[in-house]
Amino acid sequence: NGSLSVKTLNLRPNNNPCNYPTQPTLMPTLNSNWFACFFRPPGVKKPYKQVLNLSSGDPQALSLKPLTFVRQVLAGCLYPTLLHGDTLPADVRQRVQKLLGECHSISDFISRRDGVASDPDNIYITNGSTATLLKLFVPNGSSLQTGVLTPEPSYNGFKFALAAQGALVVPYYLREEQGWAVQLDELHRAVLTAKGYCNLMALYVINPGNPTGHVQTKDSIKDVIRFAAEERLIIMADEVYQSCMIGEGMEFCSYKRALMEMGAPYSNMVELASINSISKGLMGECGLRGGYVELVNFDPSMKQNIFKLFSAMPCASLMGQIALHVMVDPPRPGQPSKTFLFKMTELCFQEIQSNKRAIINNVRRTLGVLNSLPAITWQPVMGGMFAFPRVSFSQAAINYSQERGQEPDVMYCLRLLEDEGLCFLPGYELGMTEGLENTHLQGCVVVLTTNLAEEYVTHEFSFDELILLRCNTWQKNINYQ
Repeated sequence: NGSLSVKTLNLRPNNNPCNYPTQPTLMPTLNSNWFACFFRPPGVKKPYKQVLNLSSGDPQALSLKPLTFVRQVLAGCLYPTLLHGDTLPADVRQRVQKLLGECHSISDFISRRDGVASDPDNIYITNGSTATLLKLFVPNGSSLQTGVLTPEPSYNGFKFALAAQGALVVPYYLREEQGWAVQLDELHRAVLTAKGYCNLMALYVINPGNPTGHVQTKDSIKDVIRFAAEERLIIMADEVYQSCMIGEGMEFCSYKRALMEMGAPYSNMVELASINSISKGLMGECGLRGGYVELVNFDPSMKQNIFKLFSAMPCASLMGQIALHVMVDPPRPGQPSKTFLFKMTELCFQEIQSNKRAIINNVRRTLGVLNSLPAITWQPVMGGMFAFPRVSFSQAAINYSQERGQEPDVMYCLRLLEDEGLCFLPGYELGMTEGLENTHLQGCVVVLTTNLAEEYVTHEFSFDELILLRCNTWQKNINYQ
């Protein structure tokens, strides 16, 4: 009937290998607050005190404390009267005065990170969404739909944005047994599969991975760059979790840094769009909405049109832009001095380090729980904020869920939500559609307060052991209508 819905946005002909088959069942409820009231209605006793939405990438919703320095800088910028007097610490007032003048903090940050000069004219501030960027790569009026190579499993929001723009998701699969690493033979397979169905325009990569937690090595990144050069594809590098290196000895390498190190011809021919955001990582300011994209090696003649396009689309709010500045130029130890006058600089650095330690500790705690349970395995989380464990189902469990018209992991997540107050995202909704006997769950590991951490660890798999991990008695134990 022409109505716009999640279902109609994802409809594809059955014979199209670029088909995006996921039909979300939990997503409509996860992005609103009503599911907490629905699963804990007034007067109905539940074995949990609150609903934990572990499917969300909103760190502050899971008790990540906002950085004091960020909030004080926001206050000073929005109410400059606070600069007159000692209400705000001296280093905060200094940062506010800098922000109220001219600064090129994003390009300076990229230059420091990569050791290569960054041109401010190639950087565009966004509201944190990839929708504007996709308009560059998805032309209107083409006789053949635009295709974008997209990892599976991956972040759903990007796939929804592609569908809304009229583009096709061309999946390339990340394999758990290969550590969720990007494999060149799989990329070549995806390209061959898409021929004749769409015009491949771009390759989307997520590093660190969401939801897999995999971090690409520099050599892997360079292999992907060579592949993109051979296929003449634009690389869209989603690097929003670059501040969250969890694995021991892990170091983030940006796609731009690897590209510049490769030298000519790659360094001056491969088109790269590098994406970052304040919503993710240690900043975790989802509500402020701010980010940027740096465009590398794009045709200079396109700059005017690109500028017009970004100008016509929603930009980051003022608060989002202020927070973005602090993200790319955070206080550093000893900057400018370790005196009382600059106590907030040191406090902010301590808060950042404290949050890093808490995330790493939570990953280790979760790993300990998972490793103690039968039928559950996972790849180590090297970066990002999500764990992506695999749950093995018996045939009896699979039959039970299919008789009720649901995927096993979807039913599993619904029961976890209803019975334990834990909201995971089933792997089926992230593109994991192969092998019903082995399915995955996405869960955020950023639960920092003692009470939340204990609730996450102690309750997370009590239901698993009782119901799913003893699948032979599942039908007897579950009365799921």
